[in-house]
Amino acid sequence: MFKIRYLVAGILLSGTLSVASAWEALPTTAPAPADNPTTAEKVALGSMLYHDPRLSSTGTVSCASCHNTMLGGEDNRPNSMGVHGKTGGRSAPTVWNAAFNKVQFWDGRAASLEEQAGGPVTNPIEMGMENWDVVVSRLKAIPGYQHAFTAAFGANSISKDTATKAIAAYERTLITPHSAYDRYVGGDKSALTEQQVKGMNKFASLGCGGCHSGAAFNGEGHFQKFPVQNAASYEQQYHLLQDKGLAEVTKKAENEHFWKVPTLRNIALTAPYLHNGSVPTLEQAVEMMAKLQLGKTLAKSDTADIVAFLNALTGPFPKQTMPALPATPGKTFNK
Repeated sequence: MFKIRYLVAGILLSGTLSVASAWEALPTTAPAPADNPTTAEKVALGSMLYHDPRLSSTGTVSCASCHNTMLGGEDNRPNSMGVHGKTGGRSAPTVWNAAFNKVQFWDGRAASLEEQAGGPVTNPIEMGMENWDVVVSRLKAIPGYQHAFTAAFGANSISKDTATKAIAAYERTLITPHSAYDRYVGGDKSALTEQQVKGMNKFASLGCGGCHSGAAFNGEGHFQKFPVQNAASYEQQYHLLQDKGLAEVTKKAENEHFWKVPTLRNIALTAPYLHNGSVPTLEQAVEMMAKLQLGKTLAKSDTADIVAFLNALTGPFPKQTMPALPATPGKTFNK
């Protein structure tokens, strides 16, 4: 057993976690809310919207631009690039297994995938649309979308609410069970290498699971302060303290530098690391987290073993068929 500290709804809590209970396989389906059950029609529509750059003011940026399902579910950039080449201060989190996050965004400001889907479209740095009324008008002007929304939600149903529900329904299909780790937990003791098993045990004994708990290794919705230890020696190179995290949302000093615990699923595919994408390699990220969160200096062999284990969290991606986007024959929305 070991201590964990986490923040829920702005309240700092303490508790204990049993290492023995930490090893969970990822479910093979993602939960859906009662007001947005997953259907094939919603998923098909959501896939179109997710991949359609016409939801941006310049016609150049889609959800998939920063959360690429042909890669690790993000863009492998320190800071994602939106309309007119603008970049924000945070690294895009992966969309793979985002369905298992209890809150979305690094600062947890969205309570659901539906709420998250509504944000980037009108963010001036990301997709840059003036407002959702403009987005809805654009969608209504495309006959193919009229048909797709009718199939998914009924006649005359194009709205921000239905568009974000469709995107969320599609995102709930983006899960990656059956990793080597999942097979090992399921009883196939040949699924992990000897080094990966050593790394798994080291991960547990160090206390990494105090934050990265649950089947998705994401703390199941907890927030954690980062860094916990004095980060002065890292600040000049990695700028860890410039962004105040949750406090940017709550405006409360006690929430400064608290972050939603990110998933470790497919972590080997999502470099660079941390909220600002400042750490280029997984080895450096593991060493830094051990030092700043746990006060531990790892031997090189321990780092290598943990990295080997983290590679075992990469799961097979479900087959993606790129959608044919509804056409606008003879005209365009962008100059």
